[in-house]
Amino acid sequence: MTTIADRISIAQSQIAQAAQNCSRNSEEVTLLAVSKTKPIADIIAAYQAGQRCFGENYVQEGEEKVIALKQDYNDIEWHFIGPLQSNKSRIIAEHFDWMHTLSRDKIAKRLNEQRPKDKSPLQVCIQVNISNEASKSGVSPEEVNQLAQTIDELPHLTLRGLMAIPTATEDVNLQRREFAQLENLYLELKQQYHSVDTLSMGMSSDLAIAIEHGSTMVRIGTGIFGSRA
Repeated sequence: MTTIADRISIAQSQIAQAAQNCSRNSEEVTLLAVSKTKPIADIIAAYQAGQRCFGENYVQEGEEKVIALKQDYNDIEWHFIGPLQSNKSRIIAEHFDWMHTLSRDKIAKRLNEQRPKDKSPLQVCIQVNISNEASKSGVSPEEVNQLAQTIDELPHLTLRGLMAIPTATEDVNLQRREFAQLENLYLELKQQYHSVDTLSMGMSSDLAIAIEHGSTMVRIGTGIFGSRA
């Protein structure tokens, strides 16, 4: 039976192969292990295999894990990658290192106000609804610049880039079109803000195409921790 350590190694090999195929350095691509709904023991197993970046989707569950692991595993980098209601923004501001799903000025301002002054700024990505699906969060491509400007003016946030969940589809051409659009948006943003260096896109199923189109962070959950209960 494969262990969590084995599956991390497999994921890293897939990233390395995808990077090599498009003449990129695999060190430019960070593996984000999506640990939502998984027990703390699984996170520790991944940590012991060398994994340091973990993504959580649910505010309360994420908070509990951060608090439980803070003392013994204080070099874990915690990424919030789920939808956020404004009444729960304080938890993210106080406990997480990264926020990937920022899509509203109001939440940006709340996170900035609530970020403890003794912590380094919260690293944020703007979520883009590239597929224009009503069921998905995120700003339209046309709204990216305005939100980026707001974030850039907030001292306790640092704009790092863009995040997106493209259409779940078997249509490779559609995947490529959406990833290419995101890559162009990211490159435009990168020219305007020196802090921008992150394009968070790609999961197990579309990792190779995402890396081909400039992804710097891929999110893998089931591929590392197995199916969710």
